[in-house]
Amino acid sequence: MRIATWNVNSLNARMPRVEAWLADVSPDVLCLQETKLADVAFPHEEFAALGYESVHHGQGRWNGVAILSRVGLTDPVAGFRDGGAPDADARLVWATCGDIRIASAYVPNGRSLDDDHYRYKLDWLARLLAVLESSHVPDAPLMILGDWNIAPADRDVWDPSQFIGATHTSGPERTALAAIEAWGLTDVFRLCHDEAGLYSWWDYRGGNFHRRRGMRIDLIEATSPVAERVDYVVVDRNARKGERPSDHAPVLVDLNGH
Repeated sequence: MRIATWNVNSLNARMPRVEAWLADVSPDVLCLQETKLADVAFPHEEFAALGYESVHHGQGRWNGVAILSRVGLTDPVAGFRDGGAPDADARLVWATCGDIRIASAYVPNGRSLDDDHYRYKLDWLARLLAVLESSHVPDAPLMILGDWNIAPADRDVWDPSQFIGATHTSGPERTALAAIEAWGLTDVFRLCHDEAGLYSWWDYRGGNFHRRRGMRIDLIEATSPVAERVDYVVVDRNARKGERPSDHAPVLVDLNGH
């Protein structure tokens, strides 16, 4: 079973690339972030023609998350659905695909450490943890895939000195991610790759992709019943090349059937 995540940075702008990538890579499940579409504009029929059921949670020109599946898609849920006020942003959608409960997540960026959006980011992560604690168990198959906007460790950014006092690497957000993982999730990329210098996002400016100046912020987090099935994890850097790419590359994991 092949499961992937990709922040496409506007599905309208990237749809031909997404269709070509699906044909080439053939994931069973693909989580998308930053679709930047309203729900009524999401191309369900186009994806159905490629063999994928889909669920989308969007709000127009910002944010937007989706799950595509060719192994079944049941019990879709948009947002936290925790009894609290709805999230102002479309950043989280859930569905069961095959035997795994899957979430496509677009964690807030945070902008800067003194911005209200940074507090929103920390509150959002705390709310996600609370949902896990109240509605899920770590011994059930669960995956949260997406753009976490957090580099888990210094080896996940090209130059840690360039991020001092900035979002994506700050102590509180890394602590929040660690708390979510302590609940029972594993960053499956690190089951297969231990080295530094492997990234999933590169700024469009300054030729950063070709200069290998990036961050690994697109994460696949899984509970142990899924993590134990991991055969292979890769960042598909080829999808970051060519004409009009997203600034993110897809990350995919292959699971064995055990």
